[in-house]
Amino acid sequence: MGYSVDRLISIAVTVLLVMFSAIVHEVAHGWAALRCGDATAKEAGRLTLDPRAHLDGFGSVLLPLVMALIGGPVFAFAKPVPYNPYRLRHPRRDELIVALAGPASNLLQALLGALVLRLAWDPIMGAAISGGLPLEVVSLLIDVLTTYVSVNLVLCFFNLIPLPPLDGSKVVLFFLTGEARAAYYRLEQYAMPILIVVLYVLPSLLRFDPLGIYLGWTAGGIYNLLLTGL
Repeated sequence: MGYSVDRLISIAVTVLLVMFSAIVHEVAHGWAALRCGDATAKEAGRLTLDPRAHLDGFGSVLLPLVMALIGGPVFAFAKPVPYNPYRLRHPRRDELIVALAGPASNLLQALLGALVLRLAWDPIMGAAISGGLPLEVVSLLIDVLTTYVSVNLVLCFFNLIPLPPLDGSKVVLFFLTGEARAAYYRLEQYAMPILIVVLYVLPSLLRFDPLGIYLGWTAGGIYNLLLTGL
């Protein structure tokens, strides 16, 4: 399969933006934990945007690269920021806050990207029409901003899936106690097989893509809402 130069640039942009957004996601977890009384992430040197502290070879580079090459939604993960729930001031409540800080950071990044694109749209188009900017540069700027919005919405809503160890599982755990809570924790050992079935087996064999449907309704719906009219 051949790839044009434009396609390769688009893939590179997507992978870099996903990597950056995943790092911000993890730093947000650590920052929230610190605000709630746990300095574990700070002590481990993880409250930084320096990619060397966060990148995971598979989750931050290989996974988004392969998904970008295949096409469709692209997501990634950085090395999880460590935190100690026993150091949180209010463990039950604060675990939920720490978990939701990651997706919240992605939603805020998407909103920021959409705001920048809306504010810059007329100047960019004006520069393109007047010849002040080459069309290739205009296309790249728009691609970067729209991709930034898109990947952050995908990361936000993918992480809200209630499957351990994704952040959405902490929302479910907040409402569980006793044996139900322990049983839900045990679900984590099946997380990877479940994701493989949902991501690849169901779409390939049954032409049924539950993750695509979910992300289309959530990330896709908000993407259209944010960028309608441009």
